[in-house]
Amino acid sequence: MPRSCVPPLVLHAPPLGALLRRYAAGTALTCEPVDEGLLNRGYRLRTTRGRYFLKHHFDPDTADPASIARQHRATERLADLGVPVAPPLPGHDGRTVAVVGGHAYALHPWIDGRHRHGAQLTPGQCGRLGALLGVVHASLEQVMRAAHDELLPPARGGHVPRGLGVNAPAGADAPSTRDPRRAPDRTPGHAPEGRGTPSERPARAAAAAPAGPATAAGHTTPVEAAVPAASPDPADTFVLIEDLLARVRRHRPADSFDELARHRLLERRTLLERHADRRPPHSGPVGWVHGDFHPFNLLYRGDAPAAIVDWDRLGVQPRAEEAVRAAAIFFVRPDGTLDLAKARHYARAYRHAAGATPSELAAAAHRVWWERLNDFWMLRWHYERGDTRADSQFPAASALAVWWTREYDAVCGAFAD
Repeated sequence: MPRSCVPPLVLHAPPLGALLRRYAAGTALTCEPVDEGLLNRGYRLRTTRGRYFLKHHFDPDTADPASIARQHRATERLADLGVPVAPPLPGHDGRTVAVVGGHAYALHPWIDGRHRHGAQLTPGQCGRLGALLGVVHASLEQVMRAAHDELLPPARGGHVPRGLGVNAPAGADAPSTRDPRRAPDRTPGHAPEGRGTPSERPARAAAAAPAGPATAAGHTTPVEAAVPAASPDPADTFVLIEDLLARVRRHRPADSFDELARHRLLERRTLLERHADRRPPHSGPVGWVHGDFHPFNLLYRGDAPAAIVDWDRLGVQPRAEEAVRAAAIFFVRPDGTLDLAKARHYARAYRHAAGATPSELAAAAHRVWWERLNDFWMLRWHYERGDTRADSQFPAASALAVWWTREYDAVCGAFAD
């Protein structure tokens, strides 16, 4: 499960008076924090003119107003293509980012919807989920390239193509065409934006990966300029395992979590020793991605997706790896196994909508498997930070890496069939 499923530790009341004066949204009646979320803070806001989702861009890594505005423009363009998103509302000055007291805020329509895990989806709905992510990737490629081209002198007689609509390629299920901006409300269950990735990668891999959709000069980053990220180095992971084992031994009084942590650390060390020669050299082909696609960032209205939220991680990353990583979150069971039948429906539809090949998905499954083998962010939170909010996720997440190793061929087959 992603770090973003963990609720924030503390919420602070936003400056509603100063904020609402910037919008035609009426006067505040109630403002309640949304429980889910980690990097940023969200509020369920009811005013004399309706209900809204107020987002406080709190995380320093994603709180740059210029970057937020670029993300907003991307969602506006995606909405024009029929992708189910919830673009922010403009203020009186036409801007979608309000900076008050040195903090950045955005006001979104409150979209009726609920989150649905893979266990709540039928096989057909799993296919529609995969097709939706495929359409997101293909649409992002179009809108972000158009944004980059707008910064360049236009070619004689040239124009930005806008041919990709909401329909997936023939034979694939298409996402909902309902424009969420028309919906004035949204039910509890909305997840705020700004969630973390499902694994914590080594620092050098993060440094090698593209930072996001903009350069320091404010221009969108061409996909061609992206540098593949290095895969986790098992030598670094062995050092981390030894450090975590020492922390487990020092923890007093010892409890059942310590016992499970020690068991999984020793087990993972053995697996890494056995499979160290299978380390992938680097990440796969890159493209524009949502960056954090999982159940808490997707709202359903009935059986259809109503809005994809949390675009703070929008950037250039391996597209097929996002598809596999999302499946590993949507379709993981409490015992740490994956529902491979549902993953197969999802993967087939994704490949069709995104134009990806079976070999691309199989290679991505290998890289995400390796990422999971080297992933210890939940234990680092527990033992290095004293933060226990992710403890409940650890049993299933740690079991998944072991099961995935044992069922490696079946998992790769599910994504490539």
